[in-house]
Amino acid sequence: MWQEKDNALYRSFGFRDFSEAFAFMTRVALLAEQHNHHPRWANTWNKVEIWLNTHDAGNIVTDKDRKLAEAIDRLV
Repeated sequence: MWQEKDNALYRSFGFRDFSEAFAFMTRVALLAEQHNHHPRWANTWNKVEIWLNTHDAGNIVTDKDRKLAEAIDRLV
């Protein structure tokens, strides 16, 4: 579940292994390109963390972030 904190939407995703985590990141990357909105993220082995905020709106959470978060949720 996404949490709003520190002016960003945040969610952590857990996977079986690195390959599944990396495959998820690839799908998110393609989705981000479609939305022309790119996340800040981190990956450690089977864990992917994503932070979303809109830089050109002053680094706050906007509808653009919420729409991408919803689209990412549909990937899992």
